This record gives sequence, structure tokens and C-alpha cells, in this order.
Amino acid sequence: MRILIGTILAKRKFGIVQEGSPPRATARCHFSFVLLALAACSRAPAEPSPQPLPDPTASTATAAAGGTTQAHMARCITPLAQTAPSVPPAAGPRCPADPAGRFHLDRAPVVFPDAHASVDAELARTMDQGERGLMFRKVMGEDEGMFFFIDERRIQTFWMHNTCIPLDMIFIDDDGTIVGAVESAPVLDDGPRNVDCASRYVLEVNAGWVRRHNVQPGQHVVLPK
Repeated sequence: MRILIGTILAKRKFGIVQEGSPPRATARCHFSFVLLALAACSRAPAEPSPQPLPDPTASTATAAAGGTTQAHMARCITPLAQTAPSVPPAAGPRCPADPAGRFHLDRAPVVFPDAHASVDAELARTMDQGERGLMFRKVMGEDEGMFFFIDERRIQTFWMHNTCIPLDMIFIDDDGTIVGAVESAPVLDDGPRNVDCASRYVLEVNAGWVRRHNVQPGQHVVLPK
């Protein structure tokens, strides 16, 4: 573009019109056209239109509409096995005698609103009560159990030492969320029993109770006082 304009200006300055050249009026038209083209080429591009700022409430609206929140994704939950384990037998005559005799604890209901169930639970609040637990018991009512208060939130590990009835163990977090359950723990077994998520409370019930009452990890429990 620049070379073509220089040639036309030189011809006009020195009055050079070659044979066969168009009339001056035509040349002026050509020159005007070239100047217009130059102006079009050198024009600065239009500035982009300002974009609207992102709506800070969009993520909140998504969550309210049923989106998964980061807090929910971070929750540790151990689901139940797809197939229910078989319920092992009670110890029966193999159950050792209770050397100290049964002691009595305070009771309170542990309510499962999502499963429409509740347990009349003995409350093991102290370390001594927790260490003894349900040892030496030979029978327990269908909707009875023992609720363990534990000082530290961590992965809790239980065993079935001197425990003569098979149990389900329900692991519950600070806010009442069930994070997992050990099902049908066998009697008189010293092997460790836990789930892979930290919890603050444990509720022991009869083996098979969790499945019979449609209790699932992720559900909420109304904690006893």
C-alpha cells in the first residue's frame, strides 16, 4: 500500500503522465481512493466491550438447586457392603461369667429420623464404662444398645473381647452424621473393628439391626444429651 501511494505522488509532482495514462480526473479519483484505503488500514481496532463481572451468587444458587457443595464432597463416609453379612451366633454357654456383676447406666433414646427408628441406649460416658461396654451380656432387646461418648474425634477401634452377643457398631461424627458401620461383629473376638472415617461417638446394637431398620451411612442421628 505504501509503495503504490509513493509512485502516484511522484507522477503528480513532476507532471509526468505516461502515454496511455488516464486523465487527471481519473487519477485524482484513484488517489482519493488510495487515501481512503490507507485510512481504513491504519485505523486502530475498536476497543473490546467491557464484560460483566461474574455473579457471586451463582455458586450459591447452584448449591441451592441441588448441586454438590465442596463441604459435602469433603465428608468422609464409608458405605455399607452391597451384600449384608450373615449374623453370627451368640456365645451361649461359652460366655464367661461376669466377675463384677452387671452395673446400671443412665439411658436415653438415640433417634434415627431418616430411618424412622430409635434405640433405647445405655450411656457409657466414662473410660471405665466404655472399656467394659457390653461384655458378659447374654441377651439384649431388639431396640436396645449402648452409646459410647469418646473424648477425641478420631478413627475409633473397637473389639469383641468377652462380648457374648454379636453386634452392629454405628460410628457417628460430631454433628450426628453416620460415617460408617461395622456389621455383625462375631462374639469373643479380639480383632480390631473400625471404619475408615473419623468419628466421635459409637452406638452398639444387636447384629443385623442396621439392615433391619434401613439405617445407612450419611444419615443423621439425634444425639443423646
